[in-house]
Amino acid sequence: MTNINDFSEATVDPNPFIQFEKWYGEHLESGTEIPDSVTIATAASDGHVSARTVLLKYYDESGFVFYTNYSSRKGSQLASNPRAALLFYWPEAGRQVRIEGIVEKIPDEESVAYFYTRPRESQLSACASIQSSVIPDKEHLNALYNYYKDKYSGREVEKPHEWGGFRIIPEWFEFWQNGEFRLHDRLTFTLKKNDWFLERLAP
Repeated sequence: MTNINDFSEATVDPNPFIQFEKWYGEHLESGTEIPDSVTIATAASDGHVSARTVLLKYYDESGFVFYTNYSSRKGSQLASNPRAALLFYWPEAGRQVRIEGIVEKIPDEESVAYFYTRPRESQLSACASIQSSVIPDKEHLNALYNYYKDKYSGREVEKPHEWGGFRIIPEWFEFWQNGEFRLHDRLTFTLKKNDWFLERLAP
């Protein structure tokens, strides 16, 4: 792993996606349980904010993708206010990455393609769970799961209409690295006229 003291304006990659790939690659090799977890914060049009942990499925320079039920609380908030913030926190490495940007649904054919890479049990649970809705008890959920298990017995599970992916398109990155005496390194990239502008923030 890169020496923690080597992180500076001189060593950070001028492309924040490449810098993220460096740090994320090191994190994936660290042996951390559920290494692809990330916190995503969303807000409704009335300003109410909520945050939760999701799994990052893939990313490239077009954005960061995760999957969910579009009728869930985060899905509803993103429908009314298509902006979000991501937080990757890696305490073992003394690092975190924050990303803010706009959000869009990915094309349905991409969601379908990913859906069929999931274990069959996960496909069935996506059918059974209307995410964030109130249910009477766990037995109700189990009954729905068994209903879809019987319904699709011997054939391919159909992707639920309300299940799919979102892409966060970054407009801002912050790379934070732990420093001695709480003098942490905070390097930010802000997108301005299709170029990334680098700044250092006080810790």
